[in-house]
Amino acid sequence: MLFLVTRPAPDNERTAAELRAGGHEVLLAPMLRIEPLSGVDLGAGPWAGILITSANGARAVAAHPRLGEIAALPMVAVGRSSAEAARQAGFAQTISADGDGRDLVRMVAARFVGQPAPLLYLAGEDRARDLVGELGGFGVSVRPVVVYRTARIADFPPPVRAALTGGIIDGVLHFSRRSVENYLECAGTLLDSALAPKHFCLSERAAAPLRAAGAATIQVAVRPDEAALLALATSRT
Repeated sequence: MLFLVTRPAPDNERTAAELRAGGHEVLLAPMLRIEPLSGVDLGAGPWAGILITSANGARAVAAHPRLGEIAALPMVAVGRSSAEAARQAGFAQTISADGDGRDLVRMVAARFVGQPAPLLYLAGEDRARDLVGELGGFGVSVRPVVVYRTARIADFPPPVRAALTGGIIDGVLHFSRRSVENYLECAGTLLDSALAPKHFCLSERAAAPLRAAGAATIQVAVRPDEAALLALATSRT
């Protein structure tokens, strides 16, 4: 099968490698670009621990001058991929909630309730849920610090546009609602062609814009992680 992977770099290359190892062909069309912010003020601390809802949170502070200080703290990452990215960035005490934002909230609330110091949340500029408010309801204080932003890609790469026009893409892998929204916007006059392949989505939230646009075949992973999404996509071959 020929798959189109829409997630941002560098994670798209890992996904492509997994698919190619299974004998599939892959085209890449990242719909978002991750931009780490420089000169981020993390605040004075102390903190009870670190939170990330994306691998990009850990990567964005990998070169921060205070990395040594915060990398010594316990971290809770939303999923296995983000936890692995955190370890690679130098965070040794990292555990994964193995799920989505709800799973992260449950794990953090159980682990840090009663801590007097706040948690440091290495956040993106755009966030899907209010972790500060949700965890505040459990009595857990969180300080969010924006360490990266996402920028929209203006168009499909020419080979991808040609493949959509030719109807040769079998499946598209989507990892976030924002990337799906930009996928539909980039499609423009090729919308029917862009909706025609099978669409494999990390979550119902990501799938919603495709349903609204009229995509005929949408499948959602049983868990919001890369392994489940890849298993879903390749099981349909």
